[in-house]
Order: sequence, then C-alpha cells, then structure tokens
Amino acid sequence: MLKPPYRDTPDLRQAIIDACRDMNRRGINQGTSGNISARADDRMIITPSGVPYDRMTPDMLVSIPLDGQGEPEGSLPPSTEWQFHLALLQAKPEMHAIVHAHPVHCTALSINREEIPACHYMIALFGGNSVPLAGYALFGSEELAGEVVTAMRDRHGCLMANHGAVVTGETLEKGLWRLEELEVLARAYIISRSIGTPHILSDSEIDSVLGAVANYGLKTA
Repeated sequence: MLKPPYRDTPDLRQAIIDACRDMNRRGINQGTSGNISARADDRMIITPSGVPYDRMTPDMLVSIPLDGQGEPEGSLPPSTEWQFHLALLQAKPEMHAIVHAHPVHCTALSINREEIPACHYMIALFGGNSVPLAGYALFGSEELAGEVVTAMRDRHGCLMANHGAVVTGETLEKGLWRLEELEVLARAYIISRSIGTPHILSDSEIDSVLGAVANYGLKTA
C-alpha cells in the first residue's frame, strides 16, 4: 500500500487505475463515468478522459501542475472533471486523493436536489452533520469546480446536483473507502424514507461523534 506523500511513479499510476477498477467492482461506479486523481509532489496525476479502466495503462494518466500554471502532460487529454479535482487539492492540502463517481443512490438524491442529513452517526465521517449538495453547473466547467469547493469547504464529501458524488481522501484507499461509505449512507437514507419518516440526529449528537471518528477507518500511516 502506497503512503503519502506520493511521488509520480508507475506504482502510483497503477494504484490509481486499480482504484478505478475497484470502484466498478464494488458497484459504486459504472463504465468510465468516474475519475480519480492523486497529489504527487507539486503535480496532480489524474485519469484520462473516456478510457475504459480495463484498458488503462500507467502511461495514459495525465500530469497537471498543482498551481494550475502550465499545460497537462500526457499522450491523452485529462478527465473532463480535472478542474474540480485540481481545485479541491489546492483547497485541501492535507488531502492526497480525489474520488468522483456516479453511485446510483447518491445520484438519485442529487437528481432530487437533496443533501444527506444526519440520518446515521456515520455522517460524521464527512466532517459535519450533513453531506451537502453542490449546485448544478456544466460538467468540466470552472463554475462546477467553484460549486464543489464551496460545498466541501468544511466537508470531506458532497453530492453534485444532477450529477453524482465526490470525496477527498488522505490516501487513495481512504478516498475509495469514503465514497463507498457515502453510497451506503445514501442507500440507507432512501430506504428509510420508503418505510417511514427517518429520525435525524441532533447537532449535539453529531458533535459528540465527530471527535470519536476523527481517526476512524483505514490508517493513513
């Protein structure tokens, strides 16, 4: 398992590809709609646009300067969503990976323009008492990047209106784990509404959980 700080190596690039394939195996993404990036020194390494994961090779991934100055380096164009990946890595220097996909239940809530409230204490894994909804904007646009960064100012994940979901990770593994947990939350919330009225935990109840889950999950070191 690679540990941050990451370097732009074939092993890192393969780890990103493996994480993409794992998303599909876990059922939290379909086809090539998801994309993953990682911080590597002063650059971002991100999946290319529209390449099936089972055909992707390390040399296909794209390198982009983290300061946004200069052209992408690679034989293929980067994911169309590279702008919000870059903006999140710039805004959250403690995070080393960004994972975006279209999990079905997260996407269903995003189509309804709904956030996920504190329906379960595991909401605290995302940094607060909700998983917020980022406003709608055209995919791949600067406007969408702004909406995502604003929604995730104090969160580790958000839903994206009529689009999908995105999370940050201290490592690639933790980013993938966090996205899977988000889809589980979304599914549980939808099911709970189908059988009754969900009970939403109070701010004070979630506050008591936040400290307890600060180091929960996959270890980063």
